[in-house]
Amino acid sequence: MAASSNSSLSGSSVSSDPEDYQPPIWKSYLYQLQQEAPRPKRITCPQEMETRPKYYGREFHGMIPREYADEMLGGAEGAYLIRESQRQPGTHTLALRFVPVCPRFGHQTLNYRLFYDGKHFVGEKRFESVHDLVTDGLITLYIETKAAEYIAKMTTNPIYEHLGYTSLLKDKMVHRLSRGRTEPRRVTFQRDDRISSPLGRRSALKDSPEKQCSYEKLHNFKVHTFRGPHWCEYCANFMWGLIAQGVRCSDCGLNVHKQCSKLVPSDCQPDLRRIKKVYSCDLTTLVKAHNTTRPMVVDMCIREIELRGLKSEGLYRVSGFSEHIEDVRLAFDRDGEKADISADAYADINIIAGALKLYLRDLPIPVITFDLYSKCIQAAKISNADSRLEAIHEGLLQLPPAHYETLRYLMAHLKRVTMFEKDNLMNSENLGIVFGPTLMQPPEQNALATLNDMRQQKLVVQLMIEHEDVLF
Repeated sequence: MAASSNSSLSGSSVSSDPEDYQPPIWKSYLYQLQQEAPRPKRITCPQEMETRPKYYGREFHGMIPREYADEMLGGAEGAYLIRESQRQPGTHTLALRFVPVCPRFGHQTLNYRLFYDGKHFVGEKRFESVHDLVTDGLITLYIETKAAEYIAKMTTNPIYEHLGYTSLLKDKMVHRLSRGRTEPRRVTFQRDDRISSPLGRRSALKDSPEKQCSYEKLHNFKVHTFRGPHWCEYCANFMWGLIAQGVRCSDCGLNVHKQCSKLVPSDCQPDLRRIKKVYSCDLTTLVKAHNTTRPMVVDMCIREIELRGLKSEGLYRVSGFSEHIEDVRLAFDRDGEKADISADAYADINIIAGALKLYLRDLPIPVITFDLYSKCIQAAKISNADSRLEAIHEGLLQLPPAHYETLRYLMAHLKRVTMFEKDNLMNSENLGIVFGPTLMQPPEQNALATLNDMRQQKLVVQLMIEHEDVLF
């Protein structure tokens, strides 16, 4: 049956032209098994039970022995009833008749501890009714016993890499990002006594392999209930059950089995229709959704600040009105790159600067990621200037590409801000004080730890500004 009902992808073709895209041929074996699965048969109690909970129906038989429950279920496959436990009064058991794949084992009564918290459940899945719970359970039991070997092997020949639209999206993204991304450079730092500098040394570039990277993004899978038949977009097999049949990526909409989700590559291409906001959205998710190298908030705010605010006294230190900054946030969340942040809309440049700081501060994963926080803090504690820069640089090389590019662009901007220090009174140390806690946050939100690390946070950002030309 499996051999005759399974389709292959031999008839599918992959093309770089979306108009030539041929959808895969979905495999029907598991769908056929679900259609064959036994249906639930409620065994009703002949008399009204005063102890029956209000959320159970006539399938509740009160406190009866397990043996008596077996007799009442008889030989009808899919028959079920609910009884109160004799060993633990007040708890309830779902008794279900199921026929194993091997007939020699005969009929079996399966007993499950039954719970209710507004919905009925025996495991992870929650159901509106006991009938739905039993229906889903029978489908799962039938498929996972009859097709156990098939399910174990269904991920061995995935269709995912053969899907035309998957390859097309990947090619487009790599091409677009390769035009605008600056690859991280690996550098070493050496002392040169012939050239003086505030640190008494200079940085020298040496040839070394570049860090090869791409804007990879993990899928954001969440358990999902599909209405109507759905097939897994990784293995092309049917997703069985009544509810929670699989998982869906909330960023790109990819639908797969839960077991298949562990094998899907980190190549999520977020769909703009699924990205509900700009602020507080994961940085990599946002840039992939908009097909840009950096978040549009960073580009647009920096462009506006450099156009009319580089000489503004106390730039980034002086706060704009919080209500107006909130208006800018709402404008980006609502209009995206069409948000109006011009002088006509917001004459005070501190509002735009505040909106940029708010965006960076509200990132769920900071620009300098949680994983690298301790590494950067420890690097700032190194007394030797050259070794300290070397350690900071090694940390930067470990940043995700979108984070690296955003930080590089921001540091180049802040370096230009310091060139107007006579007017704006903002040197690299002042900017480090402002941006240290914004760009770096400890993994554990510990106020005392943050307070103790403020000096190192400031120093890391200060050094990145002063040496952005060699660190990036």
